[in-house]
Amino acid sequence: MLIQLEQIKYDLTRLGQQISDLGVSINIDTLGSDVESLETKTGLDDFWNDYELSQVVLKELKYKKSTFEHYNKLKRDFDSLYSLVELALEMDDESVIDEISEEAKALSAEYEQQKIDVLLSGEFDRNNAIISIHPGAGGTEAQDWASMLYRMYCRYAERHKFKLKVLDYLDGDEAGIKSVSMLVSGDNAYGYLQGENGVHRLVRISPFNSQGKRQTSFASVEVMPEFNEEIKIDIKEEDIKVEAHRASGAGGQHINKTDSAIRIIHLPTGIVVGCQTERSQTQNKETAMKMLKSKLMEIKEREHLEKVDDIKGEKMNIEWGSQIRSYVFMPYQLVKDNRTGCETGNIIAVMDGEIDDFLHEYLKYKKNNLDS
Repeated sequence: MLIQLEQIKYDLTRLGQQISDLGVSINIDTLGSDVESLETKTGLDDFWNDYELSQVVLKELKYKKSTFEHYNKLKRDFDSLYSLVELALEMDDESVIDEISEEAKALSAEYEQQKIDVLLSGEFDRNNAIISIHPGAGGTEAQDWASMLYRMYCRYAERHKFKLKVLDYLDGDEAGIKSVSMLVSGDNAYGYLQGENGVHRLVRISPFNSQGKRQTSFASVEVMPEFNEEIKIDIKEEDIKVEAHRASGAGGQHINKTDSAIRIIHLPTGIVVGCQTERSQTQNKETAMKMLKSKLMEIKEREHLEKVDDIKGEKMNIEWGSQIRSYVFMPYQLVKDNRTGCETGNIIAVMDGEIDDFLHEYLKYKKNNLDS
């Protein structure tokens, strides 16, 4: 049994080095002073004079303080457990093996989570995320697939205590949805969900096919960060077309069945955004304009353009060859990400929002590509 303790000690030694490397990557030596400096700022008499700037400072403080405290707790827990293992070996005490083994697993899991958090270091990773889903060609089957993806992200948000707000929803002709846009709010929402951007492919026996044939459908998922008000984008009135329409969709009491829904078309690029869940046409327009600005900024940053006016509005085809992930229900069950190679046969769990492995593998994939 003491061999188990020796193995645990060996594994913990390796984990200790990994935790030290993590501390270097987050600049733990300077992070504490950064937190103190930001806390000092919040105590200044004129701190609240500029509300927007104060919110930026508070958000940065929350992030850095959380990172600093979580890492230090990880380090303390490691030191405590390592000392316990050494003591158990010295005393030939086998009674604590099960307890130590469980604590070592929990410690390793916490390290892995903090390592993932470190990968969320992009400029907009801490922002909220705006997700839009559109079915590809294929009628009802594709629209049903879009609704399945919508449910998947709703369940993911629930699992992670993210707040989800539907901004725009358009029912399908017979089933499913023609489009949906939603705001996912929470720490690092965009950072985690950014890898979902792209075309998602479904293979299954379609319940809408009377001949019971296997069918392939596609849906596009757009993920963009919600930008704060301090980012200024000049959109000319002559460049947009604003349309009011009657709200529709699965919004229940949150959707007003009046002509208060707003759709905005950005004429230079062809980008269309909409909102129908606010209480007035004015509020819907304000939210839709915010969505449009976020979309324009996301494209500008992704395509490394000098200014928003350089956006041409080119769209990716929602079809075979452009998918980032495939979901196969028949003749076997498999979900596979084409970029990272991450896969699982538990397709039911994935459709119920368990997509963390895919999100984490994408973050590693993205970092490796940036480093190479």
